[in-house]
Amino acid sequence: MECRKFELTLISANDLEDVRKLFKMKVYARVSIGSNTETEKRTPADKHGEINPAWNFMMRYTIGESAVQHYGAMLVIKLYCKRKLGDRYIGEVHTSMKELFDHAYTYGGSAVVNYPVKKGSVNSQGVLKFSYRFGESVNVEKVLLDGFFFADWSRSYVD
Repeated sequence: MECRKFELTLISANDLEDVRKLFKMKVYARVSIGSNTETEKRTPADKHGEINPAWNFMMRYTIGESAVQHYGAMLVIKLYCKRKLGDRYIGEVHTSMKELFDHAYTYGGSAVVNYPVKKGSVNSQGVLKFSYRFGESVNVEKVLLDGFFFADWSRSYVD
């Protein structure tokens, strides 16, 4: 089975919608690949930037080669404001892994991009900036991850 490493660094967001009128916004991001909830990772909350948070937080994934060959696998980044009475949703970014791979291929496998933050089907307010890098494709039959063997590389797994 073919797979490759995928490194994602959430750099910052700018001009986000202020969803917290009385107190400071503490923004964090939840990242997943595809509909696999096991791949979800989270940044720490930025306690100072409010509507302009900065994380510079790197996440590593191992993805199947099929994720970069077809448009079905999506990178989903959801932004939230941390609150004591339940976190408030700000917006999200969706893009296909194939689109990211095709874009990065022309730059040697890595890129820095800006995407508009969306809320529902319309553009919300703000822009998310992140960088990413794809590793070389390798042939792997089974990988030991947290004590379990995975052989299905059509899904993504957390490193």
